[in-house]
Amino acid sequence: MEEIKFTDEELKNLKDLSDTYRGIQEVMGKLSVQKLLNSQQADALEQSELDLNTQYTENQKKERELVDTLSKKYGPGSLDASTGVFTPSPQQNVEENSEEK
Repeated sequence: MEEIKFTDEELKNLKDLSDTYRGIQEVMGKLSVQKLLNSQQADALEQSELDLNTQYTENQKKERELVDTLSKKYGPGSLDASTGVFTPSPQQNVEENSEEK
């Protein structure tokens, strides 16, 4: 069998194809790594959101407990948080007046 030698142009075309494949594979690898990093970041964000939801729920519970404690101590009414002044509801005043008589 006789050897066949490719032309320089044919060899260049084969090398170009091979180089293109390597370049594509390199970019595909980088893309896969970036997807992994994005997935890890999304997982971290999801966990942060879950933690914040838990903290929010716990804070709501503390709020309810404080409102219950203050309601038992001072009765129904409203609080101006900026001044710290509590104003009893009118029902409270009516009950107090009827108890005094």
